[in-house]
Amino acid sequence: MVLDITSAGARWKIRRDGAPKVTGELKYLTDMSFPQMLYGTVLRSEHPHAKIVSIDTGEAELLPGVAAVITHKDVPGLNGFGIVIQDQPVLCEDRVRYVGDAIAAVAAETKEIAEKAISLIKVKYSPLQPVTDPEIALTESSIKLHKDGNLLHKAAFRKGETTIEDIFNECEFLIEETYHTPRQMHTYMETEGGVAVPNDDGGITVYAPTQHGFKDQLQLSRILGMEPEKIRIISSPIGGSFGGKDELNIQPYISILSLKTKRPVKIHQSRRVSIKAGLKRHPMKIEMKTGTNKAGKLLAHQVKIIADTGAYATLGPAVLDFAVEHSAGPYRIENIDVKGYSVYTNNGVAGEFRGFGGNQITFALETQIERLAEKIGISSTELRIKNLRQTDDPGPVEQPIVPTDGAHAVLTEIIKSPILQKNEEWQSLSDWKLKGKGYSITMHGGGLGYGRPDPSGACISLNKEGRLEVSFGFEECGQGLIPTIDMIMTETFNCDTNDVEIIIGDTAKVPHSGSSTASRATNMVWLGVNKLKTPFIEKILTAAGKQTNAPIKNLSLGKRGIWLSEENKEAQLLLTYKELATSLEELPSVTTSYHFPTTPHSIDGGHFLYTFAGVAVEVEVEVLTGRVKVVKMDHVISAGPVVNPMGYLGQIEGGANMGLGFTLMEDAVMENGRYMTENLDTYLIPTILDIPKETNVFAMEDLVSGDIYGPRGVGEIGTVAVAPAIVSAIHDATGIWLNKLPVQSERILKEINIEY
Repeated sequence: MVLDITSAGARWKIRRDGAPKVTGELKYLTDMSFPQMLYGTVLRSEHPHAKIVSIDTGEAELLPGVAAVITHKDVPGLNGFGIVIQDQPVLCEDRVRYVGDAIAAVAAETKEIAEKAISLIKVKYSPLQPVTDPEIALTESSIKLHKDGNLLHKAAFRKGETTIEDIFNECEFLIEETYHTPRQMHTYMETEGGVAVPNDDGGITVYAPTQHGFKDQLQLSRILGMEPEKIRIISSPIGGSFGGKDELNIQPYISILSLKTKRPVKIHQSRRVSIKAGLKRHPMKIEMKTGTNKAGKLLAHQVKIIADTGAYATLGPAVLDFAVEHSAGPYRIENIDVKGYSVYTNNGVAGEFRGFGGNQITFALETQIERLAEKIGISSTELRIKNLRQTDDPGPVEQPIVPTDGAHAVLTEIIKSPILQKNEEWQSLSDWKLKGKGYSITMHGGGLGYGRPDPSGACISLNKEGRLEVSFGFEECGQGLIPTIDMIMTETFNCDTNDVEIIIGDTAKVPHSGSSTASRATNMVWLGVNKLKTPFIEKILTAAGKQTNAPIKNLSLGKRGIWLSEENKEAQLLLTYKELATSLEELPSVTTSYHFPTTPHSIDGGHFLYTFAGVAVEVEVEVLTGRVKVVKMDHVISAGPVVNPMGYLGQIEGGANMGLGFTLMEDAVMENGRYMTENLDTYLIPTILDIPKETNVFAMEDLVSGDIYGPRGVGEIGTVAVAPAIVSAIHDATGIWLNKLPVQSERILKEINIEY
């Protein structure tokens, strides 16, 4: 079934968190204030690489209004954090590795006093030569940034028994190219911030935007030297994240300062500080060589990926694993040789970002496919069809996966897009603009992947207010999770929105559900509710039967309460949920623990569930300026049943706009370890004037028979295939193949060949 999401209004419903968001009533965590609250700020390094000779906080401590100044000496436990490797100092002791490294922090009565105190801290540095080129960082002569050297992680995949070069010698057609992708910012509306409040029992409550409250709890327990149970993380709602708040940011500083002063402490980073200290998308250099026989069968594919992870690890290893896994995408190739390197440098820290390495590798792969088709003299559609994976094929790294025909589904539908249909005057020069059209496809793994703990949990109860209370350890970071949970609950239990209470984002109240990342939350909610459906209904109906003496077989859950259905009689409301709750001493409750579906064996990070996408675009290229504008865009998505049409559309359109920025304008340029962009006034992101005026989203809802895993998340798939579709359309308009993002107008102007 193909669902036109753009016009699926009949299945839409009002978001339960919509009104407070659009009216400004919703209180985000960075909006919060508490009595006697102090204001904090962090002193960050202005050097990309230097030894710290001394830190003098004396003058700052004497400033009236300063409540506390902390350095590395004040970290109670582990002076390090990182989701995978705890290699980033909370507060640097003897060395800084990037512009933005934290050295000291202050809590004071006002923001102004805190900023003044920071300016009074004297740090004596001995500057070191920064290492900013990841390839140079891998050489023996390079300065070592960490004790084990500059190679954070190496990943590889090989398929085929013959050496890859021997196969290339047999190929009729070859394309060999090097691709470059940019350092992209998350640019969430709410920058990093939060408040830490000390508890009477010596513990602490942290109100801070994060995509994984329990992971924050674990990391802070190490840093504070405190039992995890004494640390409560309230992590929702969030004003945007896209992966950028998955890692700790201000949480250690507000926590240490709050415990030291025994008062609430708030830090909310400015945009300038966020740019300096926040995570970015990994810039990658991708060398790719791909060959076919005369008929267009892909015979050999060789890839080398170098990812600049910056000064610290965060999730750099997982991002590289993902890129390696998806380096052949939805195609079956007999001989593959992929090597990837994630490298430490003194550049800004790169980490988790929507698409998670898929954007970079898909840009390279799909451009290779288009260029090969051109060289062979066939359409790219014909080339794709010849080499596309089949329903029961293993995954990209030969791992068992759920059977899926998503690749064929999206290819079959996207080529029907009106954008791609023949137009006799398509490339005529009009108003100094050239028109072009192009498309691409992709597949994207959901969940954390093989070899990584990916647990989840859920709880459903009848609460004392008479509502069906469902709780998850996820966070609402703007992705529409709350309305999605609402829709799953109301459809599962045939009830109304007013019958449901949703609890998320509070480690004191919810089960451990894992992170709100990796396009996993929707699937985990659906699986959790379906696991609990039968036992919860049994408990509710058993309790209702005892209260009313009605036969349980005649009872069912519905709007407002329990309904009685008798033969030849109209169903009637027998007992409201409130009446049932009031009558019970022990309220019905069921819990479950489960894991994201995982392939039984694979290389690290290999996935089990995949989503697929096809993207078609129409572009206009201004021949006088080289400027590119995307005027139309169509998406076909294969991700299983649609739960929340409005959220689905928002995720695909929003992801596409982020992909458009990645392709045409966004690049946080660094020179010698320093950001050339310091604020959003010099960093372009797409606005309403840049996004396509016409965008259509079509959902392929059908799953292969036997697929019991339900709807997949679509938080990332909408952004992954945008770049190669735009580059293909630019080629259609100009004849130029681009290998570097963002697209540079200067390159187009230099190479365009127009007869006026």
